[in-house]
Amino acid sequence: MPAVSKGDGMRGLAVFISDIRNCKSKEAEIKRINKELANIRSKFKGDKALDGYSKKKYVCKLLFIFLLGHDIDFGHMEAVNLLSSNKYTEKQIGYLFISVLVNSNSELIRLINNAIKNDLSSRNPTFMCLALHCIANVGSREMAEAFASEIPRILVAGDTMDSVKQSAALCLLRLYKTSPDLVLMGEWTSRVVHLLNDQHMGVVTAAISLITCLSQKNPDEFKTCVSLAVSRLSRIVSSASTDLQDYTYYFVPAPWLSCKLLRLLQCYPPPEDGAVKGRLVECLETILNKAQEPPKSKKVQHSNAKNAILFEAISLIIHYDSEPNLLVRACNQLGQFLQHRETNLRYLALESMCTLASSEFSHEAVKTHIETVINALKTERDVSVRQRAADLLYAMCDRSNAKQIVAEMLSYLETADYSIREEMVLKVAILAEKYAVDYSWYVDTILNLIRIAGDYVSEEVWYRVIQIVINRDDVQGYAAKTVFEALQAPACHENMVKVGGYILGEFGNLIAGDPRSSPLVQFNLLHSKFHLCSVPTRALLLSAYIKFINLFPETKVTIQEVLRCDSQIRNSDVELQQRAVEYLKLSSIASTDVLATVLEEMPPFPERESSILAKLKKKKGPGAVSVTDLEDSKREGGEVNGGSDRTPDTAAMAASNASTPSPSADLLGIRSAAPIGAAPASSGSLLVDVFSEAGPAAPASAVNDDGFLRFVCKNNGVLFENQLLQIGIKSEYRQNLGRMYLFYGNKTSVQFASFTTTVTCPGELQSHIFYVGTAYSAILLCSMVQTVLFTLSVCWREDLQTYSTVYYST
Repeated sequence: MPAVSKGDGMRGLAVFISDIRNCKSKEAEIKRINKELANIRSKFKGDKALDGYSKKKYVCKLLFIFLLGHDIDFGHMEAVNLLSSNKYTEKQIGYLFISVLVNSNSELIRLINNAIKNDLSSRNPTFMCLALHCIANVGSREMAEAFASEIPRILVAGDTMDSVKQSAALCLLRLYKTSPDLVLMGEWTSRVVHLLNDQHMGVVTAAISLITCLSQKNPDEFKTCVSLAVSRLSRIVSSASTDLQDYTYYFVPAPWLSCKLLRLLQCYPPPEDGAVKGRLVECLETILNKAQEPPKSKKVQHSNAKNAILFEAISLIIHYDSEPNLLVRACNQLGQFLQHRETNLRYLALESMCTLASSEFSHEAVKTHIETVINALKTERDVSVRQRAADLLYAMCDRSNAKQIVAEMLSYLETADYSIREEMVLKVAILAEKYAVDYSWYVDTILNLIRIAGDYVSEEVWYRVIQIVINRDDVQGYAAKTVFEALQAPACHENMVKVGGYILGEFGNLIAGDPRSSPLVQFNLLHSKFHLCSVPTRALLLSAYIKFINLFPETKVTIQEVLRCDSQIRNSDVELQQRAVEYLKLSSIASTDVLATVLEEMPPFPERESSILAKLKKKKGPGAVSVTDLEDSKREGGEVNGGSDRTPDTAAMAASNASTPSPSADLLGIRSAAPIGAAPASSGSLLVDVFSEAGPAAPASAVNDDGFLRFVCKNNGVLFENQLLQIGIKSEYRQNLGRMYLFYGNKTSVQFASFTTTVTCPGELQSHIFYVGTAYSAILLCSMVQTVLFTLSVCWREDLQTYSTVYYST
């Protein structure tokens, strides 16, 4: 860079900065800035032409004011004018102002491009560098269109100075990241790759950043860079610290360039050329050997540079995954860092060993450090290091150490940080399922998991244990016994109640022979948890109760009394109320055979990938499960532990065989409605569309009194229909409030005259309703069809909860 003369000190700028710093308050600073802005504006608008020095000084003041956080809306043209100056300092301030203040969509971009083009063609290396820096800083698409073809020519030209080549490489990298479609290397590819052989290390360092980015997008075009990168890396690794004095950092030769070369090689598979591959292996062995040598300096910079190269080399060894000797040596080297006093080194060592554990060559070597990793999980102060330790335990787990690792992770869960508990729960559940030989151990592990960290056990976890228990006959009795014992604890987590309700509802008969777990004892134990649970869990328990009636007829009277009580059939929650009413009616009118058919034991779930694996796969970061783990789990766990993502909802459980063609199975008229999405054949289908979004329409035929039973299970449908009129109903309920809509459709081609409606309420129902209002909410008139939307608003008294489905006559 040219030397700055003494006259370029800009005394006025120094005085202005001093005044700003001496201001005692924000108001004084603003006042001084406004005064200076007014002075600069008057100078720019004055008749007298300003010289280059004055323009530079005032533009520099504007730049300083902008950096203080104030908006600048003038001076841009003066900065552009500075670009045409032949003085370095003036041109530098102009480019600096443009790089900081000019927007990429500014109208001045065309003028700026012309000035940049002049500087690039000037062959003045200082001006060329300034222009290239400005292009990289602005990085607009217009600049990419203007210079994307020019910069590669400057980069590979033989007469271009080294400093300009460095700037050109980094400028081209910036344009490629912002507008990759405009930067087409084409004929320049081979010449850019050969920059790796340049004599100037700075050019090589800048060029390799560009080549790495280009190789990630177009690996085939730049695959010739592998041999050149290996050659350059070999020269650096084998050189002494005195050979590259200008690029030696604390006795480590060219550490940044070495790291970039190793990172570039990770974009490609192992070299096919035996000589190149042998040379690369030799380089990696040399790096591992140097890591074992005593440090040449006690400075932290020396160890940082040395370890940076080592970890990049280990990453390359892991990427190739083809050299067993190197993989084992890398694992042993990382094992030494597990007890290092530097927290960052312990973190990086654990993170790298997580990847090594997935290799068949180094998995056994990683397992030798299990005690050290377990100790790190227990004693590390940094939560991020503890999380990496947990990830490594998960990665090194196999059938030989699964019970030990799962036990340690369960033990750690009791005191684990809240931020990692959910992920820990998922990993424990996956390992317990994947490596379970004895499924009684699996059941014990999951129930223990729920007991320790119930709040962090997602639905996928307890869904999965249900699926596995249902699919394996040999564990069903043990699961029922274990969950029965777990429910006897005074403080029982709600997820445990869900698992207990489901398993006892399905397999409670397997332990009913023991007087200590008789049917009534099981029911009373479940019902004692009922009032402490949320609405979804209560709904599941109600389904378990109706299952009990099928499994244990002697409990029928007791359960019916529970279903009949006001807290159930008059419950403010529609779901609980509907289940209680339907299950009570089902247990009352259905024969033993029908009840056994409807409430038959759940069939096995289809064998599919575990939903827990799918959830863990979505997690980002180093702790996420790898593709290899997923494939292994499908192969090892899927064949034995069949399951699916299907939610084991006990509402569906109660009607598991509803599709069985039995004349008595359709107790509630469920199949009298058309399937969802089916279009009615009559011309009245347009009328049904008014309320079709919430449910299916009934067949286009008159509805008899038995048709009212359909509305026990659904909130909408066709209430009445003949050749002249169609009446539809839609209702909605929220706690103790209800609202009902009646739709009247004219099916004739003429308009109705004097159309009126009357709503009557039986005396018993009238006592439960304190307000009935009618209104014509909408009138749809067509040449063929008329629809009148009639609204009936019904509000239940808060002190008299009533059954949600009410029948009206019109």
